[in-house]
Amino acid sequence: MGSGWYQPATTHQPPTSFIMVNLLLITLYISLIIHVVLIGISVWRVWRGDNVIDRLMGTELVTTLFLAVLVLVSLIFRESLYIDVALGLAALSFIGTVALAKYLADEQMF
Repeated sequence: MGSGWYQPATTHQPPTSFIMVNLLLITLYISLIIHVVLIGISVWRVWRGDNVIDRLMGTELVTTLFLAVLVLVSLIFRESLYIDVALGLAALSFIGTVALAKYLADEQMF
């Protein structure tokens, strides 16, 4: 101790990256819960829609929210496969919506 060293007593603190990773996971889980609740509300709208257009818009909203859930799950589990599935589902959803809208407008398929 006589060498002039002064070391104050420090408490052990986790590294900043550990805190940020936990904060990110908490945020992702909260966002996931919110999206699942919104999917439930949207499914209710599809179920109780007044007309076909309401139901079509509700279905699009459910699909969009499900895509967001897939991306959140991909971030949580650090697995890129879910993003590939989300991209494929987005393409199918778009094609299905265009086909259904054309059918409703013309009363015939293609």
